[in-house]
Amino acid sequence: MPVYQLIEELIFPPVHGAEDGIVAIGGDLSPDRLMLAYHSGIFPWYNPGDPITWWSPDPRFVLFPEQLKVSRSMSRVMRKGLFEVTYDQDFEGVITQCQRISRKGQKGTWITDEMKEAYLMLFKLGHAKSVEVWQESELVGGMYGVDLGYVFSGESMFSKVSNASKVALISFIRKFKEEGGILFDCQVYSDHLSTLGANEVPREKFLSYLDR
Repeated sequence: MPVYQLIEELIFPPVHGAEDGIVAIGGDLSPDRLMLAYHSGIFPWYNPGDPITWWSPDPRFVLFPEQLKVSRSMSRVMRKGLFEVTYDQDFEGVITQCQRISRKGQKGTWITDEMKEAYLMLFKLGHAKSVEVWQESELVGGMYGVDLGYVFSGESMFSKVSNASKVALISFIRKFKEEGGILFDCQVYSDHLSTLGANEVPREKFLSYLDR
């Protein structure tokens, strides 16, 4: 199917026609466009030098807080108090580390400087959140994403020491559940998040939670 080319007008085509997951290309990363995208089940994901590409995959990879799986070994790690966890204390530090961290099987990063500045603006406007994991006053892990109320869209995480990113995610999911959150959007499949209880659901089911 043809790919929709965005114009200056703040509008996205229906996601139902995105058979391969790509909804549109172009546009910008302004706060208004980003929030319209997320509330429509769409997120940007593209390589440096490529046009902005907007995605809404089917199926969608999600984690329901009540289905969070914490292994016995991770439970022991959480109880030992090896890490200190904070929220929204160093968003820039977290996204910078997510941008810089080396990832197995990946060359470079999809978090461009343009994207980094866009999410920093979302954070300043109260639309994005971060989790920081500290060890001896050093930022060793974390996660950030976009807050949609009952739904939270996770964007990226990093870990400089073993288990730090898992501590970030588990701590956030537990807090999110306590605050009434009903769905954590992982966007696309990963083995790492699958072990923590994330599953694929039809895009239509995912969109129904956004409507709430």
